[in-house]
Amino acid sequence: MMVKAKDPAGEWSRPVCVIAGKGMIDPCPLWDSDGRCYLVNGWANSRCGFNSVLTVRELSQDGTRAIGQPKIVFDGGQVNHTTEGPKFYKRDGYYWIMCPAGGVAMGWQLAMRSKSPYGPYEWKKVMWQGKTDVNGPHQGAWVASPSPSEGGEKGEDWFLHFNDKGAYGRVVYLQPVDWSSGWPMMGNNGEPYTKYRKPRVSASAASVPVPAGFSAGPQESDEFNDAQLGLQWQWHANYHQFYGMPTADGVMRLYTYDLEGTLWDAPNLLLQKPTAPRFTATAKVRLASKEDNQYGGLVMMGRDYSALVVQRQGDSFLLQRHTCIGADEGQKETQQTLATLKPTDRDTIPYSPAIYLDLYLRMTVKDGICHYSYSLDGKRFKDAGDPFTMKEGKWIGAKFGFVAECRGRKANRGWLDVDWIRVEKVKR
Repeated sequence: MMVKAKDPAGEWSRPVCVIAGKGMIDPCPLWDSDGRCYLVNGWANSRCGFNSVLTVRELSQDGTRAIGQPKIVFDGGQVNHTTEGPKFYKRDGYYWIMCPAGGVAMGWQLAMRSKSPYGPYEWKKVMWQGKTDVNGPHQGAWVASPSPSEGGEKGEDWFLHFNDKGAYGRVVYLQPVDWSSGWPMMGNNGEPYTKYRKPRVSASAASVPVPAGFSAGPQESDEFNDAQLGLQWQWHANYHQFYGMPTADGVMRLYTYDLEGTLWDAPNLLLQKPTAPRFTATAKVRLASKEDNQYGGLVMMGRDYSALVVQRQGDSFLLQRHTCIGADEGQKETQQTLATLKPTDRDTIPYSPAIYLDLYLRMTVKDGICHYSYSLDGKRFKDAGDPFTMKEGKWIGAKFGFVAECRGRKANRGWLDVDWIRVEKVKR
């Protein structure tokens, strides 16, 4: 698919199908100096039955359709299996393809060059784990920075790549690139740096003021005082307004979803990514329950998950841990009741009355281990169940956030009102 815009902020055109078919992944176009356009892409074995090869074909100059047939320009074979994610460049008369091989967790980065976009290409391994703890350093892009001054000083070359950290997802690194050998050697002669100086920038770029409210990292905490959700939040599936919405009273409301399976099948989870190896997330919530088996709370979600929730049972609430190991494989959820809590409020009207519970929920994460606790006053917290080992999702890291579900609903939906969540880093 192809979309285009004159401004990266939009408005973007409607997607155009450039090539129809299964298995084509990671496409990257290159517009040559003569205006011709070439496309390189990898192939997904799960969709087409083969992988580890890269193909190049010519597109129309506007990039909307293929005008040439594909040609395999590189076969990783056994030496460079799982070749994918190619990026297409031209430098010093060579066509360059930079791509990862070896798989996400244990792979490396390749560079290949040819005098023709259709090859043959010679290749070289330009980054690998070596003696570092940065496993699988690859799947990125080369960036050439502009000159920092008008005094003839050259710009710099850098490479963005990721490191797979399991439950913490894929963390992005920036490595210097050295072309002195004729090849783009990355990091410290092929081994990733874990610490290095920042890129040099021009005086005008360095003097650009930092926008008000900007922080060094993405937003995590949320008071839910805006009409729109913060950009850190992600629904577990495509959004539907029945899942929930912000309110004018400064809370985020999640309605209970009619769930039949496990939380792996729940689309209405409101989640965000962890942005530090150690942190605490504390939330002030109120559960409104119209009938038994409506529940809500805090969850650490992945292929394994565990949630600290309160669930209505009769005229009380049960504080429970809901845990599933192998959720993506259809394994069953276990439930452990930790305490029985009395409602803090109740409706007096006869029509669909609810009972309510106000409490504070907290998760403390340290190097992939999640501890839960709860409080009725926001001051004294009690441990809530055994530690839980975080597990990544499919192609993503674990995520934490909120859950509101029900089973066998006969009355109106209940809901979880989240007043705020405050995320703080934990010192070692």
